[in-house]
Formats: sequence, C-alpha cells, structure tokens
Amino acid sequence: MDLKTLKTFQLIVKYGSFNRAADEMNYVQSTVTMQIQKLESELGVQLIERGKKIRLTEAGKLFYEQSLQIVKNVDQLQTNLSDFQLGERGNIRLGVTEPTASYRLPVILERFLSQFPKIRISLEFGNTPTLSERLLKGDIDLALCSAPDLGSELYFEPLFREKFEVLMPENHPLAQKAVIAPEDICGHRLLITSATCPYRRKLEMVLQESGNIPIDTMEIGSMTALKHYVESGLGIALVPEIILKPMPLGTTTRPMSGSLIDMPFGILSKPAEYPLKLASSKLYPFLKQELLEHVPN
Repeated sequence: MDLKTLKTFQLIVKYGSFNRAADEMNYVQSTVTMQIQKLESELGVQLIERGKKIRLTEAGKLFYEQSLQIVKNVDQLQTNLSDFQLGERGNIRLGVTEPTASYRLPVILERFLSQFPKIRISLEFGNTPTLSERLLKGDIDLALCSAPDLGSELYFEPLFREKFEVLMPENHPLAQKAVIAPEDICGHRLLITSATCPYRRKLEMVLQESGNIPIDTMEIGSMTALKHYVESGLGIALVPEIILKPMPLGTTTRPMSGSLIDMPFGILSKPAEYPLKLASSKLYPFLKQELLEHVPN
C-alpha cells in the first residue's frame, strides 16, 4: 500500500468512476483496476462492490474515512519537509545582548516573522562572553553581540558601532562641561555594569589609558537599567545612545573625549556553519540588512 494507491482509491470514491480516477492520476484504466485489486489483496478485504454503480463495502467505508487523514498528514509532512529544506520552516535559537535585545530586535523580528511565519525563534539574553560560550557548545545558532575576545574561533561580522554618551542628572557638576574627559569622572560615583560586560571592560580600558584613574563605582548589572539609577540621582553612567529615547526626566548627556568608547556590534556564528543553511540562512541576511539600514552611523 502506497500513497498513490490511497489517492487513487479516494478519487474513485469521489467520482464514483475508475475511468475518472485514471484520468485524474494520468493512468490507464487497467492500472487503476490493478492498484485496487492489489490493495484489497494486501488488506484481505473487499473495499469496492463492482457493478453499474460503484459502492463501498462496510470495510471500504471504514478504510476511506481513515485514509483521508493519512493522505492529508503525509501531504502536510511532505510540504513541511520541503519548507524545511528551503529554509522557510524550522527553529532558530538566537542569542542577543542589550540594548539591541530590547530596543532594536522586537521590530526586526516582527517584520521577519511576518515574511517567514513558519519559522520559530527562541531568544536567549546574555553578554558577549556568555553567548560566545553558548554558541561554541551548540546551545544557540546565532548571536547578536559585540566582538568576541581576540583569538576566538567564532566568526564575527561587524555591522555598526554602538555609540555611547555620559548620562547624568541635570544638576550634576559635570553638566556644566561640554565634553567629559575620563579624568573628570574622578570624585563622582560612576554606575557600571557587571564585570563580564564588554562595555564595562572597554570603559575600564579607557580609564586606564588616562592614567588608571581611581573612581567611586556602583555595580548595577543591567545595561538598560542604568538610566533609571541615574534618574534617581545615584550617579553618572556611560550608556548607549539608543536607550536614551526618551531621555529620563531630569537628566542630560555629554560626549566623552579621548579614546573611542564606541564598540563594534554584529553577528556571531560558527565558522564551520558559515555560510548558514536552512532557516538560519534566511534570518542572517535579514538581520544584517535591517541593522545596517536602521542603525545610524
């Protein structure tokens, strides 16, 4: 019993004719007759009563009702497999860092999933070191993050530079300056992210280049939460420009002079899996195009 035979049998029932079924399947009538005879022999029951008018036996009625769902399921399976091979169906595990996770990705994914509704995406938030490790272990398929550490075996394609500003209360003493130098931070509480955060590590490098300036710090841990703690008057913070839309009440920003604090941001993947296959091959260029088009240089 094969799928073509089941479809032939259903067409005979639909049209009440062996000849009509043969025409639909592009068979000669004798082929259809042989298919049904073989089917009945395999099942050990008579399915169709032959005569001037074709009628189903009780066994034939049962077989017909059951076979409808079988053919439907097989057809759907074949469609799903075809979509999977074309990359239009599948599951993608995407890692992403802040602030892109909260401020850029929702709109981008909405556009992507409206174009590829059969693809399922699960998100994992984390910092770049964590996502790099997860990618190497095969726990995620792609990551949107800053550049990995030098010597990493992962493939990183930079797309833009995340721009930073110094955020402070409007009445803060440093608000009187047009530009903030790293040494200006001395004597003021600086709100920072966790020790493993690449943005914090870059900030520490900038401060070291300016003479390893001693500063009073308070660790917040969340990049997107920093602005709320600045708004509460707990200190100043170096934050990505994108999280300042809208600006927190009673705050202002200034650029920082000296070494560039801006950080490259892009897509991280395994070299062995690039170019990507299946559903990831649809998501990768989509993310790349969206981020390049909608993030100002």
